[in-house]
Amino acid sequence: MYLVRHLYEQHGRDLGFEIIAGQQGLARKIQRPELQRPGLSLTGYLKGFVFSRILVLGKQEVEYLRELSSEMREKRLGAILTATTPAVIISRGLRPPKELIALCAKHQIPLFRSSASTTQLLNRIGFLLTEEFSPNLTLHGTLVEVFGIGVLIQGESSVGKSEAALGLIERGHRLISDDVVRVKKREGSYLVGSGPELTRHLMEIRGIGIINVAHLYGAVCVRPDKGIDIVVKLEEWDDKHFYDRVGLDEKFIDILGTSVPYHLLPVKPGRDVVLLLETIALNHRLKDMGYNSAKEFNVKLLETIARRQKRKNIREKTHK
Repeated sequence: MYLVRHLYEQHGRDLGFEIIAGQQGLARKIQRPELQRPGLSLTGYLKGFVFSRILVLGKQEVEYLRELSSEMREKRLGAILTATTPAVIISRGLRPPKELIALCAKHQIPLFRSSASTTQLLNRIGFLLTEEFSPNLTLHGTLVEVFGIGVLIQGESSVGKSEAALGLIERGHRLISDDVVRVKKREGSYLVGSGPELTRHLMEIRGIGIINVAHLYGAVCVRPDKGIDIVVKLEEWDDKHFYDRVGLDEKFIDILGTSVPYHLLPVKPGRDVVLLLETIALNHRLKDMGYNSAKEFNVKLLETIARRQKRKNIREKTHK
């Protein structure tokens, strides 16, 4: 639940907010990530007007209201300010009409004034609210950037996720988050993972304890967030399990309605897990470039079988 208070306390200083009236309404819910300029609605035409959006009044709206009589201003503003209006923002540091101040105070609707332009407010607050309203979830795993590819390493406890990530970091790759990964779906199409503020840049290594990767390996080995391109699940080697040896059947996992390439990587003593993770990341980059080693091998294999079959048919016809 995102409240007007959260927007004011977290971003009010950056947005240059000054609260004019309606302080009692800071606990109002922000129900939509979109903002709205009243515009035509100030003339009395309310068809299509969404009452649950934050209202932003710019220079044009304020100048138009000043041309109206006091009674008409109160009537027009009263028509667009309801119990569901989260807040009202005046841009460019303009002086709000006294009727607007009175209505906001009466209905406990927070009224802010900002020195920013109307366009800046719409863009910046719209981006902030979109981030807050994005679908999200928390996953158990370790997120690292390998050759520019976001690799989410998952698996059962003590299988070696953090140790594998530490090996990647030692080779110059970067850590995003260990143990807890917060995933957000941005623009409805791609996933971005990050870590909690409390554990940022930290890793837990059994037998050693908590280490700070930024302090040990330098700031170049960490970053705050990264898109999730592939998911690799580590599991202990099981001789009874059949593991893919060609790679023709690509597997995917669903995260927040987005299909992400998925790899099952068995681990056992003697297998260089770090090298294998690097290979998976490089192979994913090649696939994005249109080169698929498994499919190319399959094409060559089918061509070889076809040639041999053709020679066999020729020999059989010759013998006849």
